[in-house]
Amino acid sequence: MAEDAATPEAKAFDGSAKRSQLWLTSGFATYHFQSDKDLNGRNPGLGVEYRLSEDSALTAGRFFNSDRQHSKYAGVYYQPLSYMGVRFGAVFGGFDGYPKMRDGGWFLAAIPTATFEYKRVGVNVAVVPTYKDRLHGGISVQLKLKLFE
Repeated sequence: MAEDAATPEAKAFDGSAKRSQLWLTSGFATYHFQSDKDLNGRNPGLGVEYRLSEDSALTAGRFFNSDRQHSKYAGVYYQPLSYMGVRFGAVFGGFDGYPKMRDGGWFLAAIPTATFEYKRVGVNVAVVPTYKDRLHGGISVQLKLKLFE
């Protein structure tokens, strides 16, 4: 059944075009700002991302972090800005597994992100800020594969 041109496009809670996509996400490759600290830049892992709209997505997963510990995360991407096919914003969520941050327990963070998606593949790039001597900042790259739409 063809969609009538006069039919308005479905809108998500954030006002942008509604979408329903499930992505499988990798762990991360991280370039650390503090290169003298012998941090782990290979952060293998697995996660999911459910895109709610053009501007927002839910995410959760597990990876081997920079301190060589297992971490879990759950959060929401909100990326209301776009330029040449790249979305910009932040992921807001909870993380655990960093020994110097709340003794490895859960904590909240807001991390600036950029996302590019093309057909069935995509990439998330995050700029993780350094926080005192507890969290080590860097630029992290995460690959993703669309499972369905």
